[in-house]
Amino acid sequence: MAHKPEYAVGVDAGSTRTRCVICVVEDGELRFLGAGSAPSQGWQRGRAADTAKISESIKAAVKEAESRARVLVRNAVLGIGGPEVEAMQGRGVYEFSVPKEVTAEDLSFAVGLAARVRMEEERRLIHVLPQDFTVDGRAGFRYPVGAVCSRIEANVLLVTALEVEHDSVVSAAQQAHLHVEDTVFEPVASAYACVFPSERSRGVAVVDLGVDSTSLVIYDGDAALTAVSLPITSDHLTRDLAAGLRYTSGITVTLEDAETLKREYGCAMRGLTNDSTLIEVPLADGRGWVEISRMQINEILEARAEEIFLYVREEAARVGMDQSLLEGVVLTGGGARLSGLCDMAEKVLSSPAKFGLAAGIRNWPQNFQDPAWSVAAGLAMYSARLSLRKNNRRRPPGFFGLFGWQ
Repeated sequence: MAHKPEYAVGVDAGSTRTRCVICVVEDGELRFLGAGSAPSQGWQRGRAADTAKISESIKAAVKEAESRARVLVRNAVLGIGGPEVEAMQGRGVYEFSVPKEVTAEDLSFAVGLAARVRMEEERRLIHVLPQDFTVDGRAGFRYPVGAVCSRIEANVLLVTALEVEHDSVVSAAQQAHLHVEDTVFEPVASAYACVFPSERSRGVAVVDLGVDSTSLVIYDGDAALTAVSLPITSDHLTRDLAAGLRYTSGITVTLEDAETLKREYGCAMRGLTNDSTLIEVPLADGRGWVEISRMQINEILEARAEEIFLYVREEAARVGMDQSLLEGVVLTGGGARLSGLCDMAEKVLSSPAKFGLAAGIRNWPQNFQDPAWSVAAGLAMYSARLSLRKNNRRRPPGFFGLFGWQ
């Protein structure tokens, strides 16, 4: 009897574009089959406003991906983001009646205890990310299997989402005839696709910059130290540009034209482009054009771009990683395409920065080597991980199983 193929599907329901990636799991590897995207509807400032319209966007993206992959899919892993995602620390204590050798099952049990925290009623737990363990009062153990002790404590990062937002996106996917296998915080999905174990071990921050939401996760080794939403988004840069031109030059432009100016001529740092270049800007009232220098655009964008990474620096300092991001910052999401953004990150954080591009998927198309596709690729990789776990249920959880990387 022919073996039934295992499909791995990721759906990134962004507020501007909805993307779907379909892969197949073959001999423990992931092979790309097809992808699709569609304009997003039903969102308002990063929040789900119309579930039916979000469902239509998901359905359109999945249909295109199915057509290109020449398969039909029913299951998917869904990305979750937005300003309502928060993280908190959890701690679980597991005491043995007599000293014993610690097993992987003991660590999993301690992690489960750490997840049993009282949350606000309107919040839903989406990730339990183990950080380290304390063994008989000695802190800092990453994976103390084999240690003999009478007490272990698990320290975890609990990532939560506003339940009504989470359930609205899940409901939209279900209306699009998809069974949602799991939901994943978007920068965590990006890290699956773009960050190698060696990079995590040296300390790395992943910033997913979208139109209506910006999310951050910081890793030290396989431990996620923080996972938060930041208050500055790509849309802030667009709105700043429209407002700044009106204030400094008396020029009124539409938000659509401001977005075009940002995308085609903007740069997050002055001096990286020919700032004296003159650009024709259409007036909002339709009464012709006016010329401005590229410098005027970049001055406005630079201030807000710097603010994004000041928030990243503040969050890194809060978890003690401000001097330890040796691998620097990985930028993903459609907003990361802004010219000069990596340069600004390097200036503010004094560490390297690069675009997050999907790796580890066989036959991944060159034209999808774009930070905007990183989340969808990571979600498909997470879906593949679920398939591998399902096929290896009898195997005890190992290091990467506990820490979310298996």
